[in-house]
Amino acid sequence: MALRSVEIPAAGGALSVEDLRAQLRQVGEERYHHRHPFHLMMHEGKLSRGQLQAWALNRYYYQSRIPIKDAIILSRSEDPEFRRAWSKRVLDHDGDATHEGGIERWIRLAEATGLDRKRVVSCQEVLPGVRYAVDAYLDLVRNGTLMEAVASSLTELFSRDLITLRMDRLRQHYPWLSGGLDYFEARLNQAPEDARFALQWVTEHSITRAEQELAIHALSAKCDILWAQLDAIYFAYVQPGWPPPGAFRTAES
Repeated sequence: MALRSVEIPAAGGALSVEDLRAQLRQVGEERYHHRHPFHLMMHEGKLSRGQLQAWALNRYYYQSRIPIKDAIILSRSEDPEFRRAWSKRVLDHDGDATHEGGIERWIRLAEATGLDRKRVVSCQEVLPGVRYAVDAYLDLVRNGTLMEAVASSLTELFSRDLITLRMDRLRQHYPWLSGGLDYFEARLNQAPEDARFALQWVTEHSITRAEQELAIHALSAKCDILWAQLDAIYFAYVQPGWPPPGAFRTAES
């Protein structure tokens, strides 16, 4: 499921900064995964413990690849100022000698669902659809332009509202998860800060209409990748409920 850089022909003159930002936000309104049926079920308290375990285990594969994605983006830039700003993303997820990162916090969330740490980090039971979608994200940032790589991260523009809602509903419907929500607490501040930098960079460096269209397309592709992960989880664990051979199986199944 490799995504390739797509050359989109310019249609008229370059958009103003305001119009470009409006189009990027429109992508989020229409395509971000906040409207996915699996998330709607989660927020309505309709998921079983096993379905939450399946989500946490599969989503870990995505979480574990985020600092790898950001390291690839770092390697694409020759601008020291950009690299200094972007490098915080790697530390945010990997942590360092004094601070734990988002990956460790996600493991604690998975443990709060009742999963064993080793089972999660092995990634052996990850759905093929999730694996292909996440690997496609790495292909996008590796093989596309730097503009596409940076613009693909702009889903963070829309994540704060989803995280806020998710934390509220997880506490309400799944109180046994409350001790594992540190990951989301941290992202409430990290994601908007990262999004501001990326949005500023994209608007300053997408000079032509073709470059702007590439940025919009990359953000759309990233939304598709997030949606595809949930599609795989929904198919395997909700309806029709057919996890493939070798994938995680819930106690209910």
